[in-house]
Amino acid sequence: MIYDFKVKNVEGKKISMEQYKGKVLLIVNTATGCGFTPQYEGLQKLYDQYKNDGFEILDFPCNQFFEQAPGSDSDIVNFCQLNYGTTFETFSKIDVNGENADELYKFLKKEAPKAVEDAASEGLYSKLSEMGFSTTGEDIKWNFTKFLVDKEGSVVARFAPTYEPEKIEEQIKELLNKQL
Repeated sequence: MIYDFKVKNVEGKKISMEQYKGKVLLIVNTATGCGFTPQYEGLQKLYDQYKNDGFEILDFPCNQFFEQAPGSDSDIVNFCQLNYGTTFETFSKIDVNGENADELYKFLKKEAPKAVEDAASEGLYSKLSEMGFSTTGEDIKWNFTKFLVDKEGSVVARFAPTYEPEKIEEQIKELLNKQL
C-alpha cells in the first residue's frame, strides 16, 4: 500500500505517505530543464481546480534523464514557483530507476508497469530508443511520467510523459467523487 512509504521533503525530513490517506494523488517525476517542463502549468491548473476537493500533486524531481533536473532541491522549488507559480508539494530529488530507485517508485512501477499513451508517445519512445534508453519494461521512460492514485492508496493508472495533465482531469474528477 502506498501509505507504507516514507519520502524525503525538500528540507530533508522523512514524511509518511500516510498523511495523504483519503486523497486522490497525482505523483510525477519532473525535471526543470526538460522539453516537458511546461507541463508544470497544466499540473498547477489541475491542483488549483481540485485541491480543495481532496486532490494532491506530489512532485519528485529526478536528474536521471540527461541531467535535466540540475541544482539543489531549493533551486528546483524556486524555479517552479517563479516560472510556473507552483504551490503543490515538491519533494527531494530522487532516482526513479536503477539500484538507487526510491522505494515509492519501485512500488509505483510494480503496480502500474505500463503507461497509458497518446499519439505523441510513439515518437518519444522512438527517439529515446535511438539514444540508447530502454523503452520496454516497467522502468520510467522519461521525465513527467504520472501515476494516478485513488483515495484508498491504490495506483489506478500510469501516464506517459507526453500525456498532458489536462487529459487526466476526468479521471481525477471521477476518483474525487467516488465514496470511500
